[in-house]
Amino acid sequence: MINEKKIAVVLPAFNAAKTLSRTFHEIPLDIVDLVILTDDRSIDNTLQIAKELNIQHIISHEKNMGYGANQKSCYNKALGLGADIIVMLHPDYQYTPKLIHSMSYLIANGLYHVVLGSRILGKGALKGKMPFYRYFFNRILTFIQNILLNQKLSEYHSGYRAFSREILELIDFNSNSDDFVFDNQILAQVIYRGYDIAEISCPTMYFKEASSITFIRSIIYGLGVLSTSIKYFLDKTGIYHFSLFRDKKI
Repeated sequence: MINEKKIAVVLPAFNAAKTLSRTFHEIPLDIVDLVILTDDRSIDNTLQIAKELNIQHIISHEKNMGYGANQKSCYNKALGLGADIIVMLHPDYQYTPKLIHSMSYLIANGLYHVVLGSRILGKGALKGKMPFYRYFFNRILTFIQNILLNQKLSEYHSGYRAFSREILELIDFNSNSDDFVFDNQILAQVIYRGYDIAEISCPTMYFKEASSITFIRSIIYGLGVLSTSIKYFLDKTGIYHFSLFRDKKI
């Protein structure tokens, strides 16, 4: 805990057998109260390793449901267990768990409700060998999004993020996509509500065992990002209203 805030780290896992142990052992259990892993029907032995590591809470999907659906399971479980701060960490060791302290303190001290680990601040992406085409499209998409969403974020595409309980209870993340664009939809919903998003510089590593979507899936994701940003702009300007930004159904 920090300031009596219960902290949960959620691990949305898919074929993370080669990196899960290394990731888990670097989670700072001095402040983390809960570790939750959701296995999205991996075809390797991710689930077996998670059990061997004695991870407290393990959810196993009966079928592969998608990256967004995996996060939904993680967040709903964390909220159900009473977490006040939820940190989403990829178990592929692409992001260092050593930033969990810093990200959590920003929320626990009431400064922000959402914190992103940015690969762009401090040139972490290129130093970590992010493929250049991904870096290029990251910068283009981020530039367009900052215009449409009226923000100044360094990137919207980091998979390393922390949320307060308040914000996850406010937005209707369960109605979002089950695919990769979920990441952008949830940030657009946060910004729509008027909340600021903090960023801290995050070193990252790209290597063979780290998960990565294919070029075609990247294109699909990019189109989804543009669609989300355009919807935000149209909704904010009153031209057309979308269910993505409506109140959570009780």
